[in-house]
Amino acid sequence: MRWLVAGTVFALVACGAPEPSLISASQIEGDAIPLALTAVPGDAGRGKTVFESREIGHCVLCHAVDALTAEFQGNVGPDLSLVGDRLNEGQLRLRIVDYQIVRPGTLMPSYYRIHDLYQVGEAFEGAPILTAQEVEDLVGYLSARRSDDER
Repeated sequence: MRWLVAGTVFALVACGAPEPSLISASQIEGDAIPLALTAVPGDAGRGKTVFESREIGHCVLCHAVDALTAEFQGNVGPDLSLVGDRLNEGQLRLRIVDYQIVRPGTLMPSYYRIHDLYQVGEAFEGAPILTAQEVEDLVGYLSARRSDDER
């Protein structure tokens, strides 16, 4: 029996069986994932921590946000100071989860993807960069970045 299981696994790997995906195509509508990934709503305060942390989200490497205390904010990606005016929560969610779906070839990492990745360190294989809750927290923070928001 072990040989049968081992043979099946080998055959699937050899044939290039698709790797599991954390998000299904049915969750995506246009350029958005309209429904939250978790039952717990995103927390803007925790999202700010994810955004500015160079150990978690690393968003400040490429993006800037006005009034953020993080030093050396990036300018490779767009300024996200008022991103909540441009994109809704679902659009933000998909861009964080896997912007490759919206803009193939983009430099932005896929923060909630575990398939079709290359040169991933052993310690990080099979795990997304951010958890589903961290994605929701980041969506909460970024969607609140609006021109009509009192900061």
